[in-house]
Amino acid sequence: MFKNVMAYRIGPNWVATVPEIETALAANRFVECSPGQDKSVGWTEPRGVAHGPLLESIGGQWIAKLLIETKAVPTSVVKRKAELQAKDIEEKTGRKPGKKEQREMREDILHSLLPQAFAKQGAVMVWINPKDRLLAIDAGSTSKADEVITQLVRALPGLDLNLLQTAMSPQTGMAAWLLATDPHELPPALSVGKECVLKSGAEDQPMVKYTRHVLNTDEVRKHVRDGKLPTQLGLSWEGKASFVLTDNLQFKKVSFLDGTEPEAIGTEGDDKFDADVVLSTGMLGPLIKDVVTALGGENVFAEAASSEEGPPF
Repeated sequence: MFKNVMAYRIGPNWVATVPEIETALAANRFVECSPGQDKSVGWTEPRGVAHGPLLESIGGQWIAKLLIETKAVPTSVVKRKAELQAKDIEEKTGRKPGKKEQREMREDILHSLLPQAFAKQGAVMVWINPKDRLLAIDAGSTSKADEVITQLVRALPGLDLNLLQTAMSPQTGMAAWLLATDPHELPPALSVGKECVLKSGAEDQPMVKYTRHVLNTDEVRKHVRDGKLPTQLGLSWEGKASFVLTDNLQFKKVSFLDGTEPEAIGTEGDDKFDADVVLSTGMLGPLIKDVVTALGGENVFAEAASSEEGPPF
């Protein structure tokens, strides 16, 4: 269910119930693009059943799904048609269209072609853990995560989200783990995998990328000592899951390793969805917590620090 995770801390003052969130999301329900529209964004049923809930509550975990539909006309097509139209005007009138007129022609051509363009849809899952006040987005890029956050804040007034941050930067932690020569120097729940990207701060220095490669080597350690720092590092968590940690605390390529996928236990339909939610959130919660602990704990925001309870980890 979640192949990528960007985690956020929910501010201490936001409180909402499942019915309240359901009503708020319903006001921003997904509607397909109209013929002349190039993009539409809205909330849809996470279970995939028409007219079902927009917020699923399973085992105390809340799941929502944002649907993004886009229609694109190739720039080369618009440009070619605009050039032909400008050439025709020049031949008939002897006047070459100015920049403003050419821009307006391109816009008109784009709008005329949009009804013929194929629509492309992409879904992003959102997980809210109300007890731990944690929100996670299945986004592989910051731009996609930002779009989801925009839609969440628009739909849920008062929602306060801050990107989860740690006392030690992920890059510093990953560098230390690559330099370790003894497994006991690594965090208890984590082990280094076989994937890594090392980059130097200098623009003229090459990037070093390892794939399916043992990283506990003098060669890798030399790269790190020479100033090439990890921006991505493959890790394993308690032998149950593998993932790639990035320097902005993003979890990519999340994969459960212990035969715990819903497919492995023979679930189907609604049972499969429920099992997927329970298993995914049940694994990701402790995984995120252990990574945060390995990086010195959470860097608590001032507003969270001033609250009586504060974040749970």
